[in-house]
Amino acid sequence: QAQLVESGGGLVQAGGSLRLSCAASGRTFSSYGMGWFRQAPGTQEHEFVAAISWAGGTTYYSDSVKGRFTISRDNARGTVHVYLQMNRLEPEDTAVYYCAAAPLLGSGYNIKANYDYWGQGTQVTVSS
Repeated sequence: QAQLVESGGGLVQAGGSLRLSCAASGRTFSSYGMGWFRQAPGTQEHEFVAAISWAGGTTYYSDSVKGRFTISRDNARGTVHVYLQMNRLEPEDTAVYYCAAAPLLGSGYNIKANYDYWGQGTQVTVSS
């Protein structure tokens, strides 16, 4: 059974850092592209944050996080781990962050519908 489990969220002051983790198991996620999306309070939209190709050689970022966030992955073990290092956090980064897996990233790396598997999310709150 496919499972994605996020961790690492919490409350942090503006300017601080957090590192989110996602453990993906139950499928051959080592061959999947992986991404992070977020849903801000009071919104229905899942905003694209970052994505990484199956081998980790290609990364994508939204303009709002480029230069502050870094996505990485570890395929070495049976459970694939995906990380999102978030630096210089801003109150506008407050959201529930979701890990997701896509069988093929391509040009649709930022499109929610291209991701087949999703985690339950982890809350990130940035205070001003």
